[in-house]
Amino acid sequence: MSARKLTLAPAALLAALLTSVATPALAQDMAITNATVVIGDGSAPIPGGTVVVRGGKVVAAGAGVAVPAGVRTIDAGGKWVTPGLVVAVTDLGLVDVEAVEESNDGEAGKAPFSAALDIAPAINPVAQPILISRAAGVTRAAVAPLDTGAIFGGQGAIIDLGADNQAVTQPRAFQYVDLGETGARRAGGSRVAVHAVLRNALVEARELARRGGGAGADPRLADAAPERPGDALLTRFDAAALIPVVSGRQPLYVRAERAADIRIALALKTDFPALKLVIVGASEGWMAARELAASGVPVLATPLNDLPASFEQLGATQSNIGRMAAAGVKVALGAFFDQPRHAPQYAGNLVGLTKVPGATGLSWDKAFAAISSVPAEIIGQGDKFGSLKPGRAGDVVIWDGDPLEAGSGVTQVFIDGVEQPLTNRQTRLRDRYLMPTEGALPKAYDW
Repeated sequence: MSARKLTLAPAALLAALLTSVATPALAQDMAITNATVVIGDGSAPIPGGTVVVRGGKVVAAGAGVAVPAGVRTIDAGGKWVTPGLVVAVTDLGLVDVEAVEESNDGEAGKAPFSAALDIAPAINPVAQPILISRAAGVTRAAVAPLDTGAIFGGQGAIIDLGADNQAVTQPRAFQYVDLGETGARRAGGSRVAVHAVLRNALVEARELARRGGGAGADPRLADAAPERPGDALLTRFDAAALIPVVSGRQPLYVRAERAADIRIALALKTDFPALKLVIVGASEGWMAARELAASGVPVLATPLNDLPASFEQLGATQSNIGRMAAAGVKVALGAFFDQPRHAPQYAGNLVGLTKVPGATGLSWDKAFAAISSVPAEIIGQGDKFGSLKPGRAGDVVIWDGDPLEAGSGVTQVFIDGVEQPLTNRQTRLRDRYLMPTEGALPKAYDW
């Protein structure tokens, strides 16, 4: 094989290498023994535990689990074994180098559409941020657009971070809208405008559905929609894409930092009772915790905001997530638009807050659940992944220490029972310069 590839031109060689990297592997039945097992559902770690995965699914996890005959056995030697981390909301797969416009598909400010934008086709399964996050234990993500010319960011997707060509597991999984300062700027310069624009959009979608426009979330079907009134403000594609939102078939992720904006989002259900809301960001969520808990609307909160970067974050506090959780809000760590691999560090800091006088954090068990099972539940995938409960995907991570300690690292990652490569651009640069010697360094462009 290597001799044949040596005859290829550089471009063909790179294409062949990329193809080989992306070839899906088969799931292996396995048992990981002698481990500190974290189920990920908010329960305490289990010392001396075992995890059994068969056919890509978790069969059993905990103490006293029998190892089936004939399966591959991995002796963890006391290491920690957890479910894969789940990050939401993020831009994984849309951006390779953020500062390089050509590699950045997270912005569509000049597009004529907004709600109709479907990010799934743009997801790049070999983007370096995906590889880097996978090596840090992230196995699943909810990916959202970043920037359009309107308040709607388009339709997000659920992905896995496996080393194959099929990253997207659920396209058009949710709609994204910004009700804060950014949304106000796009709507005309004021929250007065953003609220009017949002309500009008939902009314137009509801009216289109009433007229028989059942195109659903896929804008490619919008050409089947009926004619609309002449004063319609949305494009046909955008209006059709919002029909699943007003009918409750597609969740609406609302970016809202200020407590007043959160309350306004919750009030939308009065006129649109079918809405399935998820609040994203929520820097002042603790100030609206009672209303959030009463509504049952979950929160994907930006972790550890404490210095107000804007006027809508004046009430930001590191105790935000802990206070919401204490009030009964279903809350997970979210809005990871920068470095999703740092999710365990944020969760660990929330544990540390429990030891700070006057602060409110999370217990270790709840903090880990806030980056595994709880975000999986909020994005509607809790029965598929996010924990090591029987029947969940065989997303398993082995750590060399407590995963919420910054000094711990990942030694092995499995997605759907398939062991994943942990190499990426950063590890190659590390290896290249770790032990410099006299003479030529390895070629920088070697794959």
